[in-house]
Amino acid sequence: MDQIGRERRVLDLGCGDGRLLSRLRDEAQCSVQGIELDHRGVIEAICKGMPIIQADLDRGLDEVPDDSFDFAVLSQTLQQVRHPKVLLQRMLRVAKQAVVLVPNYGHWRVRLQILWQGRAPMTGSLPYDWYNTPNLHFLSMLDFRDLCQQLTIRVVDEIPIIRGRSAMGAWAANLRADSALYVLAQK
Repeated sequence: MDQIGRERRVLDLGCGDGRLLSRLRDEAQCSVQGIELDHRGVIEAICKGMPIIQADLDRGLDEVPDDSFDFAVLSQTLQQVRHPKVLLQRMLRVAKQAVVLVPNYGHWRVRLQILWQGRAPMTGSLPYDWYNTPNLHFLSMLDFRDLCQQLTIRVVDEIPIIRGRSAMGAWAANLRADSALYVLAQK
């Protein structure tokens, strides 16, 4: 929430039950809109009074006008969509900035599990067996930076999350961070 600020127009993509939208509306007086595919999440968000559109992020954001939001938020969802490049570009079409939280598959525990056990990794932040994971893409912090550079997206802020806490400027972040939060903008 610190990256977004107060009284902003926020679109939460893959908003789940609307928990973040509710906090942004109630604590930061933001104007909010959510998009969620899962029917249960949509119902829960509506019960919280959140404005929600039930839609598949892989089918695009065509119904959302250009520059209609200050921020588009995507939390732990980029690795689950079929076309992450396209979604990032569309986010920055509909919003001035994007806040994206992604798991870091470059974490040392993930690397160690693959190296020593020869198995698909499972950690606290990646709690799924290989056969029931919603994740389609596996990326590290370095991979995400490379993608942003390829798409000419400016990384305004990169915040590694180490043991559940933000650790800006942490040494060896790609090895130590469970996930990373990015604030993005068009170049």
